[in-house]
Amino acid sequence: MKKPAKPTAAIKLAQLCCRALDEKKAEDLRVLDVSAQSSITDCLVLATATSETHIRALRIELEKALDGAQVQILGVESAQESGWTVVDAFDVMVHIFTRETRARFAMENLWKDASEVPTAKLLAAPKPKRKAPKKVKAKR
Repeated sequence: MKKPAKPTAAIKLAQLCCRALDEKKAEDLRVLDVSAQSSITDCLVLATATSETHIRALRIELEKALDGAQVQILGVESAQESGWTVVDAFDVMVHIFTRETRARFAMENLWKDASEVPTAKLLAAPKPKRKAPKKVKAKR
């Protein structure tokens, strides 16, 4: 895979999605920057769930995070017991799979020309902003 892209609005949105999914214990989170390969989205977020119930919990948490950030969800596709849910937030499409379904579709191989964005950096806590030291006026 190619070098990761510099932060963009889509990468920041992918970060929001990853953090929400990580909070609910999604496994094997991966972010692919497909902006050079796709005309319909900039990033794909791939996540693995342990069960259909876990997929549903991850989707709900993701929808809450997107709603809280005032990000419009264009659509959600999920066939009952399919092992796969897709949430379309325009710049970012989130695919949540069971292990078996993820292995079967191997999205990483379909998008092997995409740049991978390191999820460890996306999940890292933001660095606290340093405050400038207060100037103390000397008493005379």
